[in-house]
Amino acid sequence: MTNAPALTDHPWFFCGIGGSGMLPLALILKGQGAQVAGSDRSRDQGRTPEKFAWLERLGFDLHPQNGSGMTSADQTLVASAAVEDTVPEVVRANALGCPRMSRAELLATLFNAAPFGIAIGGTSGKSTVTGMTGWIMTQAGRDPTIMNGAVMKNFVAPDAPFASARVGKGDVFVSEVDESDGSIALYRPKVAVLGNVSLDHKSLEELRQLFGDFVAHAGVAAVNLDDAETAVLAARAKAQVTFGITSPDAQIGATDVVENPTTLSAKIIDRRDGSSHALALKVPGRHNLYNALAAIAAANAAGVSVAEAVAALGSFAGLARRFDIVGTKAAGVTVIDDFGHNPDKVSATLATLKAHPGRVIAFFQPHGYGPLRQMGAELAQVFARELGPEDMTILCDPAYFGGTVDRSEGSERIVRLIGEGGGKAEYIASREDCGRRIAEIAHPGDRVVIMGARDDTLSAFAADILAMAGG
Repeated sequence: MTNAPALTDHPWFFCGIGGSGMLPLALILKGQGAQVAGSDRSRDQGRTPEKFAWLERLGFDLHPQNGSGMTSADQTLVASAAVEDTVPEVVRANALGCPRMSRAELLATLFNAAPFGIAIGGTSGKSTVTGMTGWIMTQAGRDPTIMNGAVMKNFVAPDAPFASARVGKGDVFVSEVDESDGSIALYRPKVAVLGNVSLDHKSLEELRQLFGDFVAHAGVAAVNLDDAETAVLAARAKAQVTFGITSPDAQIGATDVVENPTTLSAKIIDRRDGSSHALALKVPGRHNLYNALAAIAAANAAGVSVAEAVAALGSFAGLARRFDIVGTKAAGVTVIDDFGHNPDKVSATLATLKAHPGRVIAFFQPHGYGPLRQMGAELAQVFARELGPEDMTILCDPAYFGGTVDRSEGSERIVRLIGEGGGKAEYIASREDCGRRIAEIAHPGDRVVIMGARDDTLSAFAADILAMAGG
């Protein structure tokens, strides 16, 4: 793909290079020929050493997070907006007079430099739709660059164990875009995908403005007519490809849906020409059928036939930590690793589990004290509503990686609220003790789901539970 020369002709430094939003950007920049260095608090604390060893093998220059990596005014510092000015890299960059870019600004710059950008927006499902769209475009021979916040299993290889990005030579750049910080306004996509609009980080008024402008700026918009908010915004599109399951007006629809515990099949209908195509997904849940429809519509808006898109999705392997089945013990206990961390995502995961028989033991590690205060009551309602009297929710203390944050109110409140809502929940402060408790109570036929975000070690925890559960 064509590079913006200004992006590769000077060195870059990523503060928090191992983070889910930073890592793929660092991989893409390096893949385009830039010199990239970085630091990460997780590396200094000894977490996920295999990830950082891999980055070093790829030629990234890694430093302790003490400012020592910032050596020249030529370096551009990439740091999320949340990084405090007291972090040594920021202090040193300011002293040297280094330019600074936020993660969102860098992504938008890379995206807008590509000849054909496909931007995936919406409140939930973005990572999966990005993975699906990227896989379709790859299978269609378009050799895309893909930026994702999650590891895409189709691209994992011995030399790419953390494949949250793919660097292609074609003109297509597929990326998820975020509305939570308002940065969605920076993108100028050829194709904009809007899956759903619901309250998450901003008021509905702000979301309608942001998502409406996003759709209006695109050459073509792929929009979900089953989502009331999205359907209204569709009117702002210059051109559109519409999709949905219940809407009779959707150009691309689905019938004959069959949900299985780990797969889903359906017939995809293209109402524009009356054709139908058999879809077989290796990922379960009705939400994934919506994700598939969004990806089919996106690829179609980019010139790929519906038939070709549907066929490509038959080999889509899913994303790491998105309803990721770690394994089933001979004793009949299944462990699932999942990124569920906000009410929408947790609800989709639990609904997928509860569509099939067997008790659910849901473990939840909140991804911070702030988010828990903001959405804790709603999360508690989801656990109480989706899970039955035989099921169990277990919470440990929120993830805490340092910094200044009010830690006075944590997981105990959520457990109390789940109980008040009629659910069954236990609070056990330490994650290790939660693991022992789960192993003790799990019996044949149980599904254990490990949920939480912003902590790579949750996957190792899920593997440990599989090893312990069911004897």
